[in-house]
Amino acid sequence: MKGHGPETDGLSPRIAGVTTFLRLPHMTQYDGVDVVIVGLPFDTGLAVRSGARFGPRAVREASLTLHPAYNPAQRVSVFDRLSVIDAGDARLVAGFTDRSLVAMQTALAQVHDAGAVPLGIGGDHTVTLAELRAAAERYGPLALLHFGAHTDCLDESGGERQIHSTVIRRAAEEGVIDASRSALFGMRGGLDLPDEYEQARALGFTVVPWDDLAQLGTGAVAAAVDEIGSGKAFVTVDVDFFDPGFAPAVSTPEVGGPTSAQALALIRGCRGLDLAGADVVEVVPELDSSHLTGTVAATVAYELLSLMACSRQACG
Repeated sequence: MKGHGPETDGLSPRIAGVTTFLRLPHMTQYDGVDVVIVGLPFDTGLAVRSGARFGPRAVREASLTLHPAYNPAQRVSVFDRLSVIDAGDARLVAGFTDRSLVAMQTALAQVHDAGAVPLGIGGDHTVTLAELRAAAERYGPLALLHFGAHTDCLDESGGERQIHSTVIRRAAEEGVIDASRSALFGMRGGLDLPDEYEQARALGFTVVPWDDLAQLGTGAVAAAVDEIGSGKAFVTVDVDFFDPGFAPAVSTPEVGGPTSAQALALIRGCRGLDLAGADVVEVVPELDSSHLTGTVAATVAYELLSLMACSRQACG
């Protein structure tokens, strides 16, 4: 039986109807589903430019411009391999981080319990903690590949311990990820602490700042994938990984990063992982006058979906 995929009858314009990611069916029943798109509209954890709570809506709208049937870069017909739906947004409690994390974790756990894989659309990076908790509850500690301009491994910021700049450290401390099999890619710009990279390495992470990653290329990502092996993994992409010339509407932009072509090539280097989940976070739509950042994030989500499809077959 054919699984769920985008509307392809060509009888209505792409902008018609309820806006879902890639025009996927909006459903909240997960029987026979491989991947579930889940919006995570939370931004209480942002320290600078707020508004990422509207990110899921903007990314869905941007996805209407994509052509998703076949991904030539990853050489996969995504919806021949996967049955995918959009379940809408997880419920949460605006302004309350702890309660919102519990609510998001509960919604995501329902996806895992059904044997499907959630693909999250944020929201600020704090939402990744709920995703990792839900996945680890089912699979145990995960390997993490993080693409972003910052380590997000601070112990606290402004007296707060659960915000977007601390999320990776919290995940490691809670044991929902295995830092010894995890890597942080693309960091650049000024640091809150002189030894910030060293502190992340002390937690067990492989840390590859952008200056090094620009020289090493996809080989650095491939090495991390090899290190993970057959274990369950999670890929998180903070859109500030991209140079702001290509994705300006983010909470904490850092100039001097990868072009969109370079960044997408690096993310595609994650092929071979057995993904328990993935996400793209930190789009701030009100700053996105050209809708460029939303389009970048939608493309990233599609590439992550393609990685999941590749795990179902031998992609070239």
